[in-house]
Amino acid sequence: MSFKATGEPNNTNQTPQSQYGFVDLLKKPVEIYVFIDPLCPQCWSLEPFLKKLTLEYGRYFTIRPIISGKLTSLNAEAFQKPEDLAKVWEKVASRTGMSCDGDLWFENPVSSPWMAALSIKAAELQGKKAGMRFLRKIQENLFLNKQNISNEDVLLRCAEESNLDVEEFKQDLHSDSAKRALQCDLKLTREMEVEEIPAIVLFNQEEEEEGIKITGLYPYNVYVNVLQEMMQKEPPAAVKPALEEFLQHYRFVGTQEISVVFDWSESKTECEMKKLQLKQKVEKHPVKYGTFWRYVK
Repeated sequence: MSFKATGEPNNTNQTPQSQYGFVDLLKKPVEIYVFIDPLCPQCWSLEPFLKKLTLEYGRYFTIRPIISGKLTSLNAEAFQKPEDLAKVWEKVASRTGMSCDGDLWFENPVSSPWMAALSIKAAELQGKKAGMRFLRKIQENLFLNKQNISNEDVLLRCAEESNLDVEEFKQDLHSDSAKRALQCDLKLTREMEVEEIPAIVLFNQEEEEEGIKITGLYPYNVYVNVLQEMMQKEPPAAVKPALEEFLQHYRFVGTQEISVVFDWSESKTECEMKKLQLKQKVEKHPVKYGTFWRYVK
């Protein structure tokens, strides 16, 4: 884990205040850059922690996903053999509980990682939230459904499932705007010296200090501690929503994500979800490693 980021984003909204009152919370003092690769199973495994951090402390920060250029999947030369990639996916799934089906690399391999990365920037042209919904959707299709997320038909379906303007997305996918946005992400990755993913860099927009960088996957409390160090205070965690409210918001989540967010054992989560299943409020979706649940009520 590295604790310094050498690059800093340009920020013209800095103020000398260091106390976080009501006004400060409105503009959220901390910005978190999350460097990811849509094909990286470790980045997918970060999802439960990001959800929990957002629910407990999201009033203090904004998240900005950055498509990293330091990834093997964007590097054609560094592309490994299918059996090696499959082995990595299976190992990560077993270790983290976030299912990744390595059979994809034998049955339906991703043909153009660059196109997959470009599609995220095309989605973001419809807004940050739209981009994050789309990113989640292509990760689900890749890791759970073994879909080639560089295939344009798959991407268009993901755009539709993410409630994007599909025609606009189709045009943006081949636009200079999306290419420029991706190049900006790659440049930012170099400037902040991100050499491994997943990586998170936190900046306090109220202070002119260097950011804090975390590289790799860590237990949840590490992310909380770093956020508190960046804020120079220890705010209380927000009260978690009710389970059904959580499901209504995220719509499709894994048992692992629910367990992490609510601090439940896997058996406790399965028990609670079965109650909702009996009430016909969720549908169960078994995957290669574990279970995902779709909210239908």
